[in-house]
Amino acid sequence: MMTGFRLNLAPLKEPLGFIKFVEWLTAIFAFGSCGGYSGTNIVSLFCGEGRNETLNVTFSYPFRLNLVALLEANTTLCNHSVPVTHLVGDSASSAQFFVGVAIICFLYSIVALLVYLGYMHMYIDSDFGPMFDFGLTAAIAFLWLVCSSAWAKGLQNVKDATGTAGITSTLALCKESDVACEVTDFANMRTLNVSVVFGYLNMIVWAGNAWFVYKETRWHSQKYTAQHGAGAGRGQQVPAAI
Repeated sequence: MMTGFRLNLAPLKEPLGFIKFVEWLTAIFAFGSCGGYSGTNIVSLFCGEGRNETLNVTFSYPFRLNLVALLEANTTLCNHSVPVTHLVGDSASSAQFFVGVAIICFLYSIVALLVYLGYMHMYIDSDFGPMFDFGLTAAIAFLWLVCSSAWAKGLQNVKDATGTAGITSTLALCKESDVACEVTDFANMRTLNVSVVFGYLNMIVWAGNAWFVYKETRWHSQKYTAQHGAGAGRGQQVPAAI
């Protein structure tokens, strides 16, 4: 068996290598669209005497909303004394889980591509390499399902907490009869919605890639050999007795 690095770009033209390159790209889009997010909602307070107040609510990854202050100090708004108030909720665990899985996939895709392009001759001749690759690929596909579902729920919690209903239930001033609260300018959460889409897309891509990795394992080769061996045996004619 030949050892050492031997650059060969042919695997990129095959599903095994090409899909791994796609996984590398989709992982970048997944953690990039979520991990760097920051947005601001503008809350308008309509006071009974016709005077209006505004509050800026800025939140960002990892979305620990319980640390985001609606009011950072005791103040007076609409002739009412209002204490320090924070948003309600914490989506940090789901957001960081999602980004963490994306980063792991990004790094593993780089390592796998390095193996495919430089050590494919050793990969094919090894039983451990394809079996390890298949097991990890299948596990990552499942992780994408879990983390994308968790992040989709966490994102909905962020939207609820920073929307009009969430602000109204959090800010005591909004419960006064002469004060109305409304979010009049919403942060653009398009990139966060895209991150969820890329999460499920990654799940589909990794699940599909698991099949092509499985074809490189001895499990598939043994099954293929057994099936064709049985077919060849049935195709042989039994000589007639004399």
